[in-house]
Amino acid sequence: QVQLVESGGGLVQAGGSLRLSCEASGGAFRIYPMGWFRQAPGKEREFVAGIGWSDINTGYADSVKGRFTISRDTFGNTGYLQMNKLKPEDTAVYYCAAAGNWPYSTMWYDRTSEYNYWGQGTQVTVSS
Repeated sequence: QVQLVESGGGLVQAGGSLRLSCEASGGAFRIYPMGWFRQAPGKEREFVAGIGWSDINTGYADSVKGRFTISRDTFGNTGYLQMNKLKPEDTAVYYCAAAGNWPYSTMWYDRTSEYNYWGQGTQVTVSS
């Protein structure tokens, strides 16, 4: 069983940067694809970025492409989301997730149904 804890959220002005971290414990996080999702008030949870287990392949939502970068410690238990050039519309609770049903998959996944481990989320607020 994998436990995930996000950190690094906060309040930032538009144009600023934040780096989110996802610390994993209790399981084989390092062999699972992982992803970042976000949920704004009144909206559904949406895909932000994903990465395969060996961090060769990454994918991004069009809304963050070129501004956000997903990465992970290849042999460790931490994932990251570097967020640059933040916009007010990036305001949301950000969640990290691990796809435990796909060990050693080099693919990234953009559907919440592919992920069976979730963190509690960290709030990101971008002021204009």
